[in-house]
Amino acid sequence: MGILEAVARDSSPGARRLSATLRQGTGEHLRRRRTVAGLSLTAMASLGVVTLYQMGLLRHLPEPPLPGLDSDTVDASGEAYAMFSMPDGPLGLLSYAATLCLAAMGGADRARTRPWLPLAMAAKVGVDALGAAQLTVEQATKHRRFCSYCLTAAVATAAAVPQVLPEAGAAWRQVRGR
Repeated sequence: MGILEAVARDSSPGARRLSATLRQGTGEHLRRRRTVAGLSLTAMASLGVVTLYQMGLLRHLPEPPLPGLDSDTVDASGEAYAMFSMPDGPLGLLSYAATLCLAAMGGADRARTRPWLPLAMAAKVGVDALGAAQLTVEQATKHRRFCSYCLTAAVATAAAVPQVLPEAGAAWRQVRGR
């Protein structure tokens, strides 16, 4: 056995079924999970740009020419660097990556077979939505300016909330024995 074969990952029938389900499966819950995954990736793309600025890889964040938008001011503020002695962009990336992973975990019938997954995803999206709302209010009250990249992430987060509720409801009914 060569070195490449020794480090290769093993597969299983379950892993192959999951691959087919996530890529080609149908059903309302799976469609909504895909939407949550796309919204999480949208938020991550937006916060990735913010992170480039906060880490000094970009000197300026371009904005649409609309009044009240000033990402440079918002994302360079002390508040944006106050948690864990780091910028908040990478923390947002980590958070949305966790949401993405929760959307990707499990098969199409996970509300029945692993109900904790949809319940955890709903709780995580709820926490994401509260955090996005808090940051938006902070921008309005403290800075009196908004970061368009942050607003993009906040809108994506808000759009995810109704997507997680039906599967979480089915999971809750499963847990309750209905």
